[in-house]
Amino acid sequence: MLKCKQVSQLVSRALNERLSMRERFALTLHLLICKYCLRFSQQLNTLNVAINKIREAIEADTKIILPAETKIKIAQSLASED
Repeated sequence: MLKCKQVSQLVSRALNERLSMRERFALTLHLLICKYCLRFSQQLNTLNVAINKIREAIEADTKIILPAETKIKIAQSLASED
């Protein structure tokens, strides 16, 4: 049985990558019995959806114009995080 700390890490990882079948099963089982981790998972998913909607709105806004130098710095910063 997973501990809550492990579940929080899996929930976070699941936002960015596909978990193994074993991890998904263990996560689902834990979320069925732990209301605190279930709430954390729901909140994290809600935040993720909200952030993606904000990002999409900003990308679609043609009024926002960044200088080329700024775009390069942002791209480099994001690339260095990987």
